[in-house]
Amino acid sequence: MEVPILGSDSLKWIEFPIPSSNAATATATADADTCAPLTHDCASSIAIGDPPTHLIWRIHKHLPHSLELLELSANKEFPKLGLRITFPQALSSSVFLCKNEIDIGSRSHPYLLYALTVAGVAYLLRLGTVSTYASSSVIREFSLHPHGPITSAAATPTGCLVVGRNDGSLACFQLTLESAAPGFLQELRDDPGIGSLWGFMSRGRTVGAVQDLAISMVHGKPLIFVIHTDGVLRVWDISFHSRLFSHKMNGLTMAGAALVRLWVGQADNDSSIIPLAILYRHNSEMSSETIYIYSLHFNVGDRIVLLMDPSEQIIPIEEDGWIDVKLISNKICILKNQGLVLHKLLHTNVTMVDEVCYALQEDFVADQLFQSSEHSLDDLLLITHSIFSSSKDHILPVVSSIFLRRLLLPGIHHNAALRTTLLDYNRHWTESDFHSLTADGLKKEILSLIEHEGLTGNSSSIFCCWKIFCARYFQNWCKSNAPCGLLVDSSTGTVGLIRKSSVSLFRSLEDIERVNDGSLDELGNFPSFGLDSFGEALDCELLAEMLRCVINVSQQLGKTASAIFYESLISAPPVISSEEIIPRLLKILETGYSSTAAVLHISDLGPDVAWEKNLADHKNLRKFSIDMMLSLHALHEKSGTWSRILSVIENYLKYLIPRKIIQKFDAEVALDINASILVQAMSQVAKVMFESALDIHLFLSYLVSISGQINMLHDDISKIQLELVPMIQEIIYEWLLLHFFATTPSESAAIEDFSSQLSLLQIDSNTGRRSWNEKLGKCEFTLAFIFLLNVRSSSKDQSHCSPRSIPNVQDIIDSIREFASWIMWGQNGESLTVLRRAADLALILLRHGQYDAVEHLLTIVEAHLQKEKTSHRIQATDGGWCILHHLLGCCFLAQAHRGLHGVLKERKVHEAVRCFFRAASGNGSAQALQSLPQEAGLPHLGIDGSVSDAAWRLHYYQWAMQIFEQYNISEGACQFALAALEQVEEAYSANNESHDRAPFDESVSTIKGRLWAHVCKFTLDLNLFYDAYCAIISNPDEESKYIWLRRLIIVLYERGAIKILCGGQLPFIGLTEKVEQELAWKAERSDILAKPNLYKLLYAFEMHRHNWRKAASYMYLYSARLRTETSLKGYQQLWRALKEILNGLSAAINALHLVHPAYAWIDPLLERNVLHNEQYPSKKARITIEDQPSNDVHPQSWKSYIDIQKIENEFVLTSAEYLLSLAHVKWTNTGTQKAPLELVDLLIQTNLYDMAFTVLLRFFKGSELKRGLERVFSAMSLKCCPHIVNSSRVGHDPTTQGLLLTSSKDEVIIHGSPDTSSANQQSSGINQWGTLELYLDRYKVFHARLPLIVAETLLRTDSQIELPLWLVKLFKVGRREKTLGMTGQESSPALLFQLYVDYGRYREATNLLLEYIGSFASMRPANIMNRKRPFGVWFPYTTIQRLWCQLEEMINSGHMVDQCKQLKDLLHGALLKHLQLVKVDSEDALS
Repeated sequence: MEVPILGSDSLKWIEFPIPSSNAATATATADADTCAPLTHDCASSIAIGDPPTHLIWRIHKHLPHSLELLELSANKEFPKLGLRITFPQALSSSVFLCKNEIDIGSRSHPYLLYALTVAGVAYLLRLGTVSTYASSSVIREFSLHPHGPITSAAATPTGCLVVGRNDGSLACFQLTLESAAPGFLQELRDDPGIGSLWGFMSRGRTVGAVQDLAISMVHGKPLIFVIHTDGVLRVWDISFHSRLFSHKMNGLTMAGAALVRLWVGQADNDSSIIPLAILYRHNSEMSSETIYIYSLHFNVGDRIVLLMDPSEQIIPIEEDGWIDVKLISNKICILKNQGLVLHKLLHTNVTMVDEVCYALQEDFVADQLFQSSEHSLDDLLLITHSIFSSSKDHILPVVSSIFLRRLLLPGIHHNAALRTTLLDYNRHWTESDFHSLTADGLKKEILSLIEHEGLTGNSSSIFCCWKIFCARYFQNWCKSNAPCGLLVDSSTGTVGLIRKSSVSLFRSLEDIERVNDGSLDELGNFPSFGLDSFGEALDCELLAEMLRCVINVSQQLGKTASAIFYESLISAPPVISSEEIIPRLLKILETGYSSTAAVLHISDLGPDVAWEKNLADHKNLRKFSIDMMLSLHALHEKSGTWSRILSVIENYLKYLIPRKIIQKFDAEVALDINASILVQAMSQVAKVMFESALDIHLFLSYLVSISGQINMLHDDISKIQLELVPMIQEIIYEWLLLHFFATTPSESAAIEDFSSQLSLLQIDSNTGRRSWNEKLGKCEFTLAFIFLLNVRSSSKDQSHCSPRSIPNVQDIIDSIREFASWIMWGQNGESLTVLRRAADLALILLRHGQYDAVEHLLTIVEAHLQKEKTSHRIQATDGGWCILHHLLGCCFLAQAHRGLHGVLKERKVHEAVRCFFRAASGNGSAQALQSLPQEAGLPHLGIDGSVSDAAWRLHYYQWAMQIFEQYNISEGACQFALAALEQVEEAYSANNESHDRAPFDESVSTIKGRLWAHVCKFTLDLNLFYDAYCAIISNPDEESKYIWLRRLIIVLYERGAIKILCGGQLPFIGLTEKVEQELAWKAERSDILAKPNLYKLLYAFEMHRHNWRKAASYMYLYSARLRTETSLKGYQQLWRALKEILNGLSAAINALHLVHPAYAWIDPLLERNVLHNEQYPSKKARITIEDQPSNDVHPQSWKSYIDIQKIENEFVLTSAEYLLSLAHVKWTNTGTQKAPLELVDLLIQTNLYDMAFTVLLRFFKGSELKRGLERVFSAMSLKCCPHIVNSSRVGHDPTTQGLLLTSSKDEVIIHGSPDTSSANQQSSGINQWGTLELYLDRYKVFHARLPLIVAETLLRTDSQIELPLWLVKLFKVGRREKTLGMTGQESSPALLFQLYVDYGRYREATNLLLEYIGSFASMRPANIMNRKRPFGVWFPYTTIQRLWCQLEEMINSGHMVDQCKQLKDLLHGALLKHLQLVKVDSEDALS
């Protein structure tokens, strides 16, 4: 069978172009070709040196100008690089590689290459080592066109090129010489001189054209073997240029046959025989070809004498034709399109040919991809629907998994074929990107393609997509990987195959493989299967008949049954149990496919075709049942009893068990070609053995199901069920593991674990391990290579294990047996339990980071062991069960840590926890787990000596806790910490009761304290704050309790969950003061602007506990710190900080309002700070309150208590500062309890009138308040003057909008538009009048003279200003009814009259006086009595006199003479009338 060399399809080529020359240019214009062009891909090889190095060359028909070279060595891995030499012209098939004997001992150019182009240009090149290619040099380039046409060619290692020509002559060119030098050209032809002496008889005789020639070394002399078209074989001696032998080959039996090809084997010096093989073509109606094998005897003396042996061996070539033929030692290898055939040479019996056939890889690929027959894929769909009839959702995953697994199997996966197939679906990849894909990457790409193509998503459409994809892939595989030639080594008997894009070897078949091929009837001697139990002929006959029945069962189910059964065993988690599949397959054997499958027929084929298909299936099933019944009855009659047949089956099953071989191992590690061949061959053998065991299983189950029809006794049924079936299950398990290791791709190394991989694998210390990084994860680098790199067989007593040469067909089988024995039984074949050996293998895989493989391996082992149905028996296997779960736990834990997220990670963590708990609770776990080697890559458990079960579990749980903690998986660590806590008391008491055990180094409280601390840590990591607090209060260690309480507060603060402390969720049992201290300590050492703010939390904490004063204290401290630190840091957005200060002060005030007024004060903050600093010394130097600079910030005196009055004062000042900051006006609160008047001025200038009046009313009383009000209204009055409105406008920031009480829409617009043009300045002043009126009306009750102050300020500023009517009314309102004349309290009409006079407003003064005089005269009768009272009437006569004098002065000065005279006349008339009235009233009063 063909065994592909893994990785041979991934070569990269070094391009080496041959420059064009004059000879090539001259021959390019020739009319006809000198040599025959290529008609097909061709390839060949040669073995050079000891140990041999195989040089392989290939020429592709579609690239005739290029020659590909690669170099194979048994002790090296398959090369990654090859050499591609590009010639100026198309090449012929005449290419020869040989050792360089021109430059003997040359290490830089050890090889010679002869190449002959179709145009007749011969090239001789010296080549360096291909794997370390540096350069090549062209020794000679010579045109043979003048010497043509050339029919064939050969070459020697000394530089001699021999060509055959149409005239029957040979031309020998010594290419190392110049063309004009003597000896450059030698012609070899029959001498015509002797023939001319015979006259007429010799005239018609001519030499036929050279058909083929070959050169062979005989006793160190190169001999040329030539066949001519006239049927003559001639042998020439190149050294003497003489003919040694001539023989007519066309006998009577070959009349009309033409000699086509000649092959010469290596001369055997012992027997003095040279084997020859000549291909004849019979020119009949049915053209056929035959190979005749001859023996040429030689005798060496002064000259070599040759004699043809009369006997011959005939090998007919069938219609499928041949590709290549090679002679090695005593065999001839014929490569056909359908396989390789090996014949032993010179068989004594001419009619009987010892023939061995080897199948090509095409058959294996077709079988694996269900392409061997047109119904294979349909059978897969039908069987899956029959097996999963009750769970149709599982059909698609199973089918896709089967196809994916088989497509990426080593030997089936081919890079060029897969890339071409993906290109058919418009999936474009560059060569480098495609080669960089791992096995997982390829799976994802193929699955996405299939899902995209199967848009409907049902099983039929997806299955159809897989069917088309596999058909295309198989077609591309055959096209891109067609066979080209043979690779042989006569010294070792190695036979290989050179394909278009890969290389493979052939191996012999195991006996069971020959039986499964269906050629049981053709076997001459029935195989004994290596056992002596078949001594009797009857037993052999029974076995043969039984195997025919087994094959019949297997063929009835097809290849799909084993695929589904294999998938059920290997998938994790399994979709369906393997124990459920066997009964369902038996049901198919008995009743056919299920009704669901019948529905598929109708939907896919139509009703008519489906009816015919169902009918055919039914007939096939009936024929199978009848044939099986007849065969079984015949078998029973021949044996007499079923017990004898079952004994034969039992003996046969023993052959299927992997053999135990005692081996020797060395430390040499190499990823060489032999390793690749061994792994791939083992996968083939394991597959056959697995399927064979499954077929026997199905056959025996079938026997049991029809036991009543074949007269089987109950004892026989019991033997099958209790002895044979468990034996078969064991065999299936063993070959399943071997196939799993040989075909499962390794897991690529994680990026974050790269350094650890370097350390564990020691890649830097061994050449063979340096390529691991690029190989891990690839389809061709399977788990078996990891085992080979750990233990490499080198049995010195067996040549097949020698790494110096590529193994022959039998050596591969021997190596498979040896390697399989090591995997299953260990180095010495010792009797290990299943668990122990699985644990050893899992340790190797774990050491190299193959976690997925470990999971699959141990899951398979666990499932296999559970088939024993008795868990007690499984756990009683000296701790092996514990080791299994321990390793599984480590595997799941590593997987969870290695890039998984979400649900997948949680699932792995839960599985790891489960496995560790099971490992700790098993029988003998302490001894078993302690026996694990420390170098296994697992953390050491760290326990020695004898301990109690509870102490062991305590230690193991702590170890598991530390491992989970190491991987940052707090959930699992917390579970094991809690589990360890449960074991402390029991472990401590058990240890004290036993005198043989050493006491604990720690007390129970210390252990519990440490574990509770770990629980607190893990729950904090998981954000389980309530559980963390419970762990804290459960901790018996007081010091640890307080440490973790502080840690809890820090974590809550950092994660924004600090509010949980004041929500009443946590029961602060005896820890309330401690929590408060921790919070206060944390608050004082945290950034005051950090969020969440701890002072606010302390406020909420104390408010929840109804500690109002403490709550107020913390908020006041927050405000004080915030003011201090923002001042020091020069905070840019000061208004934000001030707003926070206001909030803090407001909260403090609100809290104190909840306290009785007698206790509405807070403690001095300085003493509180000192207290906290003493309890929690800070490592970080901070600025304290005493260290504050005194020039900028003056903190309040901390000597006395701070009552609510002081806090409210500070609140008012801070509010003013906040509003000023919004208006971008800087003012700093100096911390004094008295607000300066300058603050009021700033507020007025910024139009913050409410705040200004609030400050005045808060901090000023009595006369100071009145003076302040006068100052404020004076400033407000100035803003009403039109000529100074623009200069008085400040605070245009939009944030001040709405802070003032406005009276009109215009005012809002003005204040909200700082960029108002000068045209609106007058309206700004008008709005100020409304503001002035509003506030004057509101605050005149505090100072009655405020209207006077406003009027005086206005007139002083602008004596011509028109006083607003509302202002004038403030002087007049309410006085007419109460008083007579112009009397009043503070703002009376007399004062207004005086202001008019003082500021030259004579008209207004005159009118005001006339108004009141007139009012006096027109008093109602009811008020006349009041007027007549003494002192009841008063007018400012002095001021009136001054007005009179001012008017006279104006008249005298000539200024406004007419107006002043008019006013004087009015004044004079009014005064006369008034005085007359007064006189009358005075007289009435006297009378």
